[in-house]
Amino acid sequence: MAVGRFQVMATLQAARALVLGLPEPLAKSWGLNRAIFYAAAKRGFKAKPPTERPLAEAKAKPVTETPNSFFLGSEMAFKTQGKDGRTYFTIGGQVQTEKDFGKQIESRFSGKFDQAWDEAVELVKRFDREVLLSQQDFFELVYKPNRDELAVKWTGELK
Repeated sequence: MAVGRFQVMATLQAARALVLGLPEPLAKSWGLNRAIFYAAAKRGFKAKPPTERPLAEAKAKPVTETPNSFFLGSEMAFKTQGKDGRTYFTIGGQVQTEKDFGKQIESRFSGKFDQAWDEAVELVKRFDREVLLSQQDFFELVYKPNRDELAVKWTGELK
């Protein structure tokens, strides 16, 4: 199977979350959640999308939690507690776990996900923290310029 933009978004978002301090299982939940969010945004939301918070507030406190929501930088996602007691992100009533990330994202890499993961983390680390804290800057400066090249590379078509 080919790696597409959805898998690239999930992987880069997970790497972003890891670089900003989330533990890897929660970062992978974030990555899958954000990929689903952006796919829904592309199709048009049926309900009002989650709100953003000002970048100044995001810089002052990059990670902020309420009982039902979680801000990573300026971007907000809904959260829940899994049966295992861990925090996971949720969208449309569906929970995204690191196991789901494995099934929906890692499985598309034909056994080469670890290499792609390392590359994604290194790519994200090259950007200023301010870029990573901004939903729009992350999309425009990290994801968008790299999405197609990474999809091809991670599918294995580039040597």
